[in-house]
Amino acid sequence: MAVLACALSAACATGGAMRADAPQDAGGHKSYLLPAVEILAMDAGVNLGGRLALGPANYEVTLASIRRNLRGPWVVDEDQFEINQFLHPYQGAMYHGIGRSNGLGYWPSMAYTSAGSAFWEIAGETTPPSINDQVASGIAGSFLGEPLFRISRLLLDRSDAGPGIWRTLGSALASPPAGINRALVGDPAGSLAPDAVPFSDIRVQFGATATTRAGSPSLSSLALDQPSLALSMDYGYPGRASYRHERPFDYFRIESSVSGSGLEHLSTRGLIAGADYRAGRVDGIWGLYGIYDYFAPDDFRFSSTAFSLGTTLQARIADSLVVQSSGLVGAGYVVVYSLDQTDGRDDHYGVAPQALGNLRVIAGRRAALDLTAREYFVSNVGGFDTGQRDLIFVGDASLAVRVHGRHALGLTYQLASRRSDFPMVPDQTRDRSTVGVFYTFLGSGGFGAVRRDD
Repeated sequence: MAVLACALSAACATGGAMRADAPQDAGGHKSYLLPAVEILAMDAGVNLGGRLALGPANYEVTLASIRRNLRGPWVVDEDQFEINQFLHPYQGAMYHGIGRSNGLGYWPSMAYTSAGSAFWEIAGETTPPSINDQVASGIAGSFLGEPLFRISRLLLDRSDAGPGIWRTLGSALASPPAGINRALVGDPAGSLAPDAVPFSDIRVQFGATATTRAGSPSLSSLALDQPSLALSMDYGYPGRASYRHERPFDYFRIESSVSGSGLEHLSTRGLIAGADYRAGRVDGIWGLYGIYDYFAPDDFRFSSTAFSLGTTLQARIADSLVVQSSGLVGAGYVVVYSLDQTDGRDDHYGVAPQALGNLRVIAGRRAALDLTAREYFVSNVGGFDTGQRDLIFVGDASLAVRVHGRHALGLTYQLASRRSDFPMVPDQTRDRSTVGVFYTFLGSGGFGAVRRDD
């Protein structure tokens, strides 16, 4: 994360050299065979690593275990939260990056991702194949893998000299398959398509946070003692007529934060299929979005893989006042997990209707206010049939004020809550709020306002 932050900072500093109308690369390699070979090799390596690090119990795959998994039912497993909800999506993201770095488009790469996940479930482990792992690796993996691949290409795309060691290293860290295949077989076909857009909002934040819960001391007594690193990017925000959102994830947002406790938040949302629109001072996109959320503070955790319908737009109120907004409504598969249960783990899987609303007010190049609200209703469908239901809410607010050049100071506040409805025991409520102070390094686009080109 630290090296990638440095590389993204370099991308911010030279963003003016990137072109939205870069020509399509007629060269480059494209292969449907190499992704299959590389995915099989990767799964073999993960299996070997599991045997050495975790023991042979779940990794001594035989023809008998493969036949059993092929014939047996798919289940909902109860592996550790981090394994199921981060490592499996990340494994799927590597599958997706393998396809993209071999010159394949989004949909063929997603097919390889789903196939690679299914192969792992059947022949990578001896345990029964898992429905929730297939969702996490096969679907969330593509929702995470495509932004990582685009960031990898963004770091490499320069109109003048080569990318240099920091950009090359950052690119390989963002999407390891892209870095490996670039070294072995060169750039993929179409790699100079307009993946690197100069109107991407990139922010790198370093700071400290403090957490309070119901009944804890007042805000004034909190100590900001939890170091934190946060990265965020809005890629291809609507607003310029010369940039059309024609391919999956031509617009996406990715955000993440890491603290002294580890990875606390990772989420992506991107337009899979849709269209641009323009009305007066408003520019936007609408259509079907793919969403992956991972939220892991210390008290309760949840993760979601979802499809939503919605829109993302920019309205220029005045020359120095811009409003950006997103509104999404859809459904997905969610897991909620709590750590403070006295009677064992509290895992709840279920189909979940969900909604997201985001509002950003940009005051020229001076300041920006961001407000985001997410809500998930986790039903008792598709889980362990316990009758449990959960209502999850996460609200974020941040204010960033530019001090000089691309340097800004930021204040953040987050409120998260879980309301659990149990059929046989009393309902439970968990709340947490977090405040933070950050130094923010801004991209070349300032706070992300997109200027029209007509």
